[in-house]
Amino acid sequence: MDVRHYLSAWIEKQEWRRAARDHDLAMALFQVLLENLDIQHSRFVQEESFLMQHNFRRYKQNFQKYLDDPCALANTILWFLEKEKEILQSVDLTEQVQCLQVAQEAMEMSSQQDLERKMAGLRNEVQCMDHTMFCLEEQQDEFDFKFQTYTMEAVVDEAGKKEKENVFQLLINRLDERRKSTLSDLNKILDRTDDLIGILVKKELVEWQRRQQKVCIGAPDNVCLDQLEKWFTCVAVCLFQVREFLGKLQELMEKLSYGNDPVKAQRPAMQKRADTLLKDLLKSSFVVETQPSMPQGKGPLVLRTNVQFSVKTRLLVKFPELNHSMKVDVSMDREAPQIKGYRRFNVLGTKTKALNMAESQSGGMVADFRHLTLKEQKSGGGGKGVSDISLSVTEELHIIYFDTAFEMKGLSVEMQASSIPVVIISNSSQQQSAWASVLWFNMLSVDTKDVVFFANSPAAAWPQFGEMLSWQFLSATKRGLNEDQLEMIAHRLFGKQKNYDTCKVAWSKFTKENTPDTFWVWFDGILVMVKTYLEDMWRDGLIMGFVSKGKEKSLLKKKQRGTFLLRFSESVIGGITFSWVEITITGEPDVKTVQPFTKVDLCQIPFQEIVRNYQIFEAENIPECPLLYLYPNTPKDEAFGKYYSNKSGSDSLYIKYIKTKLVFVSKEKTLEARSPMSSDMGQGEGSEPMNALCGETAEQDGSPHSLQSPLEMYHPDPMLSDAVAGADDELLMYLNNPNLFADSDILPDFGISGFNCLPPQTCGSIFQ
Repeated sequence: MDVRHYLSAWIEKQEWRRAARDHDLAMALFQVLLENLDIQHSRFVQEESFLMQHNFRRYKQNFQKYLDDPCALANTILWFLEKEKEILQSVDLTEQVQCLQVAQEAMEMSSQQDLERKMAGLRNEVQCMDHTMFCLEEQQDEFDFKFQTYTMEAVVDEAGKKEKENVFQLLINRLDERRKSTLSDLNKILDRTDDLIGILVKKELVEWQRRQQKVCIGAPDNVCLDQLEKWFTCVAVCLFQVREFLGKLQELMEKLSYGNDPVKAQRPAMQKRADTLLKDLLKSSFVVETQPSMPQGKGPLVLRTNVQFSVKTRLLVKFPELNHSMKVDVSMDREAPQIKGYRRFNVLGTKTKALNMAESQSGGMVADFRHLTLKEQKSGGGGKGVSDISLSVTEELHIIYFDTAFEMKGLSVEMQASSIPVVIISNSSQQQSAWASVLWFNMLSVDTKDVVFFANSPAAAWPQFGEMLSWQFLSATKRGLNEDQLEMIAHRLFGKQKNYDTCKVAWSKFTKENTPDTFWVWFDGILVMVKTYLEDMWRDGLIMGFVSKGKEKSLLKKKQRGTFLLRFSESVIGGITFSWVEITITGEPDVKTVQPFTKVDLCQIPFQEIVRNYQIFEAENIPECPLLYLYPNTPKDEAFGKYYSNKSGSDSLYIKYIKTKLVFVSKEKTLEARSPMSSDMGQGEGSEPMNALCGETAEQDGSPHSLQSPLEMYHPDPMLSDAVAGADDELLMYLNNPNLFADSDILPDFGISGFNCLPPQTCGSIFQ
């Protein structure tokens, strides 16, 4: 039972019925079974499961007795599996089965169902042909026996002799008809096989390769190869059986031939056709299952010199008897393109591995390369090309090749697979630009051998481009972009349009215009910030994110006072801000926006704590938080409550240890957002505001005005008077909890300079 449990996936996928009558296959499965037992035993050793270690050693010893008769083991396993099916079928699982059937029908495409029917038809025809070949051999043996008996008898009577000859002529005519019928049926099988190979190679495999390209850049497609492996193996097995049928016809022809023998005339062409079909199928069945990628890379297909990467190849034609017998070799760029300065690389590490079934969870034939590195050749092919085309390092595309040889039952085929083009960098600063190249190539190109793609890169249609952008968020955070967010991005790229479907984005507009703050740098900066600091809130839909300033104001002005939304900055790379609506004295809505927060701020204080503790301090007014309702009307604490830290107020770790609070300081109409930090922070880049005051609220008497105080340049000094130090302490107490002085007869007179005495931090200013 333990073996059945731990090896269930592998056991249920093997062809035990065929192994029960095929000694070579049975022996191969027997060896793989022992390997899997060893793997499980090693796992239990690591887990220190002593009982299971002992049991699996004993199980392996028990299986060793089948070494001389592996077919008996295959037959035993087959018997148990059939009994399991009988038990399951006898149980009343009507409702469960119906649910499974509905789910399966919803997932399978009609074309795949049609392909399954064709596969079943092919298998049925091959089984019928097996019976036909048996009958043909029986018929020929009957004729041969009667004819040999006749030749040994001395027949003198001419009439009797003539009668016998007529009988033999009738028998030979029937045999001829049977041979012609058999050859016709074999041709039909080859026609059906040719049709299936066309569907598998030119449609199913091509679609899988395209899906794999999209998955590499974040698409949520299915790239599992198990179904393709099942189909490829089915057709290959049938073709090998056809070759056996043709070989049997050759044997029968050598035993008995006659004038106008159809086997002698048709068999060579059919043999050539069967071999060609099988070779084409086998050459297409060798693929790269997992594309090259670095462990800590931004995504697959971006490799760095002298940094290890992994890649996995797979043979879709599964023959267990070939386990560990096919060696795969890795190489780079067989023929470098004629591009000026094109670099060449050597592959280092374990460059040869055997295809095996032990490294695949599904039991497929794979070669998993995990420790490869690239090193640039000192004397590359660059600079000698006949073309004047020159590409940047991150626009160079390189292909990794994998070679192996298939040899089985007298058939030998050289096979090669190749990776999707990779971009090779030499330092991490090139990774962002390299990933942009990977995105652009796999979004637009279906020719995975086109290494000069960026010499004349096509533009991307907006629907395709927008979908790719959404995939970036979907793969990083499990939530993509909605139509409104994509429309804001389209508006940023193309301006106001009635319909963006006909708009196109050029490669230069994506990565080169407005350097260094290109569109891709802006978008990727937001993506990195969300993934690092805001993933949960983004996934829960709390961040509107991509919304223009104009639409932001139109949305908020219709809402009650204190309604706010969160959006990404259009001008600050990797910045997020929030805007809220206030009601003026005249009753008009007034939308205010805080200067964007970046990783400099978010790495110190979680964004939810910023939203939670945000307050405006105005002279002669009690401090208040302007953020009350998350757009459209969700109370702030209800929306963000599950993200808050357990402690609040003066007990909060962010205030107790960092001594930070985000506040607005007001003097008449002059507003500025400050993040007072503890006085033991030294002055420097972090102690200055990111921006000066801006917007209408930042103006007084027609000119910008920032708050000044003699204490702004104040540094703690133990030699200063207690009066100054005491005022500073009282100020901090008031900022943390103004209610402490609510019932006091003597309210501390801080004045506006008191509010401004703490060093300002880079958390921003209010602007309209």
